[in-house]
Formats: sequence, structure tokens, C-alpha cells
Amino acid sequence: MALSDLNPVERNEEGIAAVLGILKQRLGERFQTGEAIRAQHAHTTTYIPTQAPDGVAFPETTAEVQEIVSACAAHRVPVIAFGVGSSLEGHTNAPGGGISLDTSRMNRILAVNPQDLDCTVEPGVTREDLNRHLRDTGLFFPIDPGANASLGGMAATRASGTNAVRYGTMRENVLSLTAVMADGETVTTGKRAKKSSAGYDLTRLLIGSEGTLGIITQLTLKLQGIPQAISSGVCPFPSVEAACNAVIATIQMGIPVARIELVNALQMRAMKSYSKLDYPESPCLFVEFHGSDAGVAEQAETFGMIAEEYSGGPFLWTSVAEERTKLWKARHDAYWSSLTLRPGAKGLSTDVCVPISRFAECVTQTEADIAEMGLIAPIVGHAGDGNFHVLVLMDVDDPKEIAATEEFVARLNMRAIGMDGTCTGEHGIGQGKVGFLRHELGHSVDIMRTIKQALDPQNIMNPGKILPAA
Repeated sequence: MALSDLNPVERNEEGIAAVLGILKQRLGERFQTGEAIRAQHAHTTTYIPTQAPDGVAFPETTAEVQEIVSACAAHRVPVIAFGVGSSLEGHTNAPGGGISLDTSRMNRILAVNPQDLDCTVEPGVTREDLNRHLRDTGLFFPIDPGANASLGGMAATRASGTNAVRYGTMRENVLSLTAVMADGETVTTGKRAKKSSAGYDLTRLLIGSEGTLGIITQLTLKLQGIPQAISSGVCPFPSVEAACNAVIATIQMGIPVARIELVNALQMRAMKSYSKLDYPESPCLFVEFHGSDAGVAEQAETFGMIAEEYSGGPFLWTSVAEERTKLWKARHDAYWSSLTLRPGAKGLSTDVCVPISRFAECVTQTEADIAEMGLIAPIVGHAGDGNFHVLVLMDVDDPKEIAATEEFVARLNMRAIGMDGTCTGEHGIGQGKVGFLRHELGHSVDIMRTIKQALDPQNIMNPGKILPAA
């Protein structure tokens, strides 16, 4: 099924015209309808076609978000939340037109409570902004999806990233949210207590809802102490299977790794050239440990011994900050380095996640699939979670390549689901994976639809995303 055929959303021309007039009068220059800025707010980082909104609003307060949503609700016009636009499955597209609600001006850090290890921020604050602000407190926010994403967007897509094996995902690190719902009313889902048994868990309902239930306007987040010592290193392996098995052994032994990232040989070739790394062009694990000086040294030595059992090594590690920064910058630049493998091509980034015991099997079968289909598609993975990403490089003007890529992604998704995994560990459903949700969750999709209809009966909150057409 072509992406353009998924979840069409009917345009409400009369309502859109009315809302454009209302918001221009209310927001002035903070409401834009130029073609370039509209396209920018629907731009996708994959080949999913851009579907631009009719206007872009820049609210500065929760009250202004309420006004925008209320106007859209009164005229039955879609409203699509926008953070920094780093999502990967068409989340910010506007298939039925409507209003893009850009939260970039809602970027205040409202409170930091060092004794309680928490903070409260607005949704436009990015993770790097927050960690710069926290640096002198001895605390940090650990969720690192790679991109300098907004925290509101990270909550909406249930982001995770390289640190998730130790610190969890956004689901575990958000204490409460304030959100504007589809009727324009504001809800706060909890307090700052570390646990609660009070009622339904609305915080977790909104986390990962991709803007289809409400617009997040405030977040209270858990913080962590900056570790006394950090060590990082790279360990080569003779095969992806050997590297994956070393990951499984490391996790099962209970070694408290902070990050353990898989890079296959093709990805390593790209990273060596792009980021000027001096490591073998073979499958590698990028590993990091947090703790005391003695603790991280012991953990690194134990991991090195595990790697030897799977013919890996030598494990070269360092506690020098500059060297660690270079290593993890190369990992975060994997997307850009991959594009050099086929200049002029565009990348489709997709991810799946499986139980750790099936990780090696899933990755090796996927590599065999890539070879059989003649694709250029490097692999990186948050190996400690059983989560990995594939970037398929293709000519987006060639229908045959698009069809082959969609077939590969479908096979990958169904392989992961067949291994009791998921079609997406962290990218989300958006538009790109709508067709696989029912395969994974069955009747649960109908329960989700009931919740959506109850909270957003007019279907104005980011329509066309997550739920397959009825």
C-alpha cells in the first residue's frame, strides 16, 4: 500500500478560511501563511511526501494554545503540534490541511528542584538547552535520541535513544504533563511525587500519543546526577551475530552499561570516512559505562572479557572527555555519514525492536534480506534494548526502488512482530507505520480508536496518524 493512500483526511475549506482569519487577527506576525514556512513545518526526513498546513502559529503561553485549539475546534480544523521537526514517520504532515502549532517560543525552564531530582519545562525546550541549564547543578536529563529534539516532541513520540538501556525512555522519565485537549480545555496529569495510585495514568496515555489526543504545554521531568566517572570505547567483532551475542551476554550478566550501540560493517565504513574514525571496518559495539572511577574500570574490563568469548576485541576504551565526545558524535552523525554511501540518494530510516534474546537472529536475517534485495542499507542499533535502525538509501524518483524499499520495510516490520517484538521501538507510528499497528496489537487498535473518539470526537488533533482507517 502506498503511503499516499493511507488515512486520507478531508479538507474543510470553509472552516480553514475562517480559522486563518481568526488567528491572523489574534497573533499578528506570529501567524504565518507563506509557502516556504508552511512547507518547512511539514518537511519529513524520509521520502514520505510533504503535506503542508495552511498556516503556522507560534504561541507563547498555554492560554494562547487554548485559543488556537478552541478556534480550530469551533470550525472543525486540524491542528498539528510541531517541535523541531526531527520526527521520522510523517508526524508533522497535514493531510487535511489545517494549522501547525509551533511550540518553539514556549521554551522556558520554569523550575529546577535539585533536592527532588526533577524540573518543569515548556515543550519547546530542547534536551541540549536543558542540560546546559542544569550543568552547574550536578544534574542532567539522560534521554538522548540523537537529534536535539524538543522535550514536548520527545514526550509526544515516546522518544528514547542511546541511554535508554540504563535510564529508560520518556515514558519512565516524565512525572506529569499539562496539555490542551481537543475541546480547548487544559488538563494536568499529575504532581511531582515520584509515584501515585491516584486514578488513570493520563501521563502515560499522552506520552506516545503523537499529538493525536492533546497538545503538551508543560512537562515535569525526572533528573539524574552526573556520574563521577564515564568511560567509553569501541569493540570490533568478526560478525554482526557475534556482536549481538556479546550484547545479550552483557545484559544477562547484569553489567550496568549506560549505552551499548551496534554498528554493522557498512555503517562503520561510512563512519570511518565521514567522522575520521580509526577503527576496523567491521561490526562494532560502541559502549559506555557510568559510575565511580573504580566501577567504570571494572565494568569495562568485564565487558572486554565477554567480547573475547565471542572473538571480539580488542576493546579500546577511554575516560578522556574529548575522545568520548568524538566517539559519540560519530554515532549521532550516523545518518549523515550513511548518505555518503550513495551520493544523491535519500534515506528512509526505519526501526524495529525485539526481545533481547531474538536480537541477533533478527539483525542477521535483516542483513540477509538487504543482500538478497540488492539494497544499500546500513544498520545501527540500541543493542541493549533489542532496538535497531535501518537506513535504506534509494532514488525517490524511481518507483521500482520505492516499491522495493516498502517491501523491505514491510518484511522487517513483520519479522519483528513475528518475534514478539514491535514495528517501532522509538520512531513512532505517524503515517509511515499505520499499516502495521493492527498486525502488532490486534483488537487493541479498536480500544485506541474508542479513546481517540471520546477525547477528540471531531478528529482535529493530528488526524491521519497512528490509527489505520476504519
